Amino acid sequence: MNLFQAFRMSIKAIMGKKARSFLTMLGIIIGVAAVIVLVSLTQASNDKNMEWMRSFGTNIVNVYLDPWRNPRVSQELEDYIAVEIAGLTRGMTPNSSMWGSRVSYGAKAMEELQLYFGSADFSICNNYKIAKGRDLSYMDIQRNTRAVVLGAKVADEIFNYMNPIGEQIRINGEIFTVVGIYQARVTDPNMWDGYDKMVVVPYTQTRLLNRNNRISEYAIKAKDAESTQEVVTLLQKFLSTKYDDEWSYGVYTSDTWMSQIDEANRSNLIMLGSIAGISLIVGGIGIMNIMLVTVTERTREIGIRKAIGAQRRTIIAQFLIEASVLSLIGGFVGLIFGFLITVFWGKMTYDMLVLPNMMITLIALVVSIGLGVGFGLYPAVKASALQPVVALRNE
Repeated sequence: MNLFQAFRMSIKAIMGKKARSFLTMLGIIIGVAAVIVLVSLTQASNDKNMEWMRSFGTNIVNVYLDPWRNPRVSQELEDYIAVEIAGLTRGMTPNSSMWGSRVSYGAKAMEELQLYFGSADFSICNNYKIAKGRDLSYMDIQRNTRAVVLGAKVADEIFNYMNPIGEQIRINGEIFTVVGIYQARVTDPNMWDGYDKMVVVPYTQTRLLNRNNRISEYAIKAKDAESTQEVVTLLQKFLSTKYDDEWSYGVYTSDTWMSQIDEANRSNLIMLGSIAGISLIVGGIGIMNIMLVTVTERTREIGIRKAIGAQRRTIIAQFLIEASVLSLIGGFVGLIFGFLITVFWGKMTYDMLVLPNMMITLIALVVSIGLGVGFGLYPAVKASALQPVVALRNE
């Protein structure tokens, strides 16, 4: 018997018991689909998160310090950045903020938005772009001007289609003049619009709006990628001379956070892929179970074939091919379901076309076939080991 005949007999045996064959393949179908869907959607989510993180800009150094331990450190830090390392940076801004602020214009109001206290370099250091009007200026800071730049979400909800430039709004009851609007940021994968639901005022207004609390956070934009680490090193060295302990300050970069998040995402991807892979193993066990039942049902047929001269390898090949065909069909059906679910779920969740990862899809398909061969081997060997006389006695 050649391979073509064995394949044809396998198809005939599978089609002869359609319901049982389908239930046997169900584990493989679910396993392949689960691997494709979980891995593809997790990867899409990770890509979306990384895109969102990159929207904050690169080469950004964030500094946290405790101004209460050293009241003069804020001004000393600003002077150090402006004078000592000015050649390594493109801008510096205080990055302190207040949550839960209220903005109103006439009868319209927004609650629970974020109020930032920034300098003329706020947009440079936080990767915002002006859509209309202008940004905060050096003179706004020096003259303590009551100027405000609105996030896209605030401008849309408060002014709708009106031009807000030059209009006066109230921030926590205080009057400010709108000088500009920021472009909308990349959508947060978690559907949180806080980075557009914000306003920025000169940091000198902290006396008016923030009870004169001292500024404790700064963002510095390094000149380029090569300069970033040097800026970090110099700032850490500078702050270590201002504090007795390392818990009173912190210097970190957006690139560092992105690398850590990317590493965590990879770990999650592997973990989820492994969990989904368990379904494939369960499906393989189902194939082995049904093949053992098939051997029992076809014991007499095996005896007849061995009695007329069939070799052990022929019997093994027949049952292995049957198990492989079961897993192959299940794998292809699982692949189709996985593709459809991935596309549908990606559109519903991320509003984007998410296609299954080709490498993961091929691996899942190959593994499903491998499981069919692996778990079908024991029943095939058991069938080939039957003695013809004993097999022919079976009813």
